[in-house]
Amino acid sequence: MDSSKAAAPVVGRLDESERVSFGPLSFYQKLVGGGDVPIWTGVQTCQPGYAAPLHSHPYMELILVLEGEGAFWFEGDDGNEIRLKQHEIIALPPHRPHAFRNAGAAELKIMGIHCSPQRHVDFRDGRQAGPNGYQVFDPTGQPVYGVGGPSAGT
Repeated sequence: MDSSKAAAPVVGRLDESERVSFGPLSFYQKLVGGGDVPIWTGVQTCQPGYAAPLHSHPYMELILVLEGEGAFWFEGDDGNEIRLKQHEIIALPPHRPHAFRNAGAAELKIMGIHCSPQRHVDFRDGRQAGPNGYQVFDPTGQPVYGVGGPSAGT
């Protein structure tokens, strides 16, 4: 292979990445994804009390806990949580609704590795997802729901 024609590496730098609000207790920072990169990665930072809404992706997602402790669960698992701490990872199957929360008293920081060049999120409660699967919030910081309101899709 002619190395002079090899693709250039793609570098993501957390300290240079835009912070996207996921509500008052969390924000997300994309690292790499889209274009010629076949995966999407980002870091989500969650304060104590944060819980992600039940959602799914049409591809496998891997979540690595970078700092803190998280609790993960799947729709229909009757409250059975999988607890992960720093440097532990979970592989979430495609189309399987899941959620997570900060299970500790300190900040939770996770890296999501989406097995897709674009991030896509389907919220079970009918929340709207905008570009890159980011939740849509109104000017007061409340989630925006599609037709049917908060119970749509459950």
